[in-house]
Amino acid sequence: MVTIVIPWWIARNNATAFAVAATPMEGIEQIGGICLVAIGLVLFVSSLRRFAGEGEGTLAPWDPPRNLVVRGPYRYVRNPMISGVLFIVFGEALVLRSSAQLEWALTFLLLNAVYIPLLEEPGLRRRFGQSYQEYCRHVPRLFPRLHPWDSKQ
Repeated sequence: MVTIVIPWWIARNNATAFAVAATPMEGIEQIGGICLVAIGLVLFVSSLRRFAGEGEGTLAPWDPPRNLVVRGPYRYVRNPMISGVLFIVFGEALVLRSSAQLEWALTFLLLNAVYIPLLEEPGLRRRFGQSYQEYCRHVPRLFPRLHPWDSKQ
């Protein structure tokens, strides 16, 4: 929905279509967008695999992970799936060179910046206790750190 259906709807309603860059600067923007989409896909897929394997759960609210996952992409950012989606929607805005797509990306960022700390994280604190608190002290919520956190330090 977030990376395909809504962007498609926005593009359709704003008469936005992909067009090959007409200038070198536009080309750089589009290449940057493609890179962001690729990073987002890698983040999302790799974190989803860890979530299911190590976390022993799914994205479904009725089957949440039973274990706190702090390895792989989770060493860089606490919400790598959402971060991956953010990379994708910002990348789409650059590829399409669309201000409407950029507004959608910013809206999605804002929604998650409010939802995660207010609704998601309190439940994680209750389920995983002190280990989650320690994790939160070292790993940022949405914007990945440059170097991985080592939970054994």
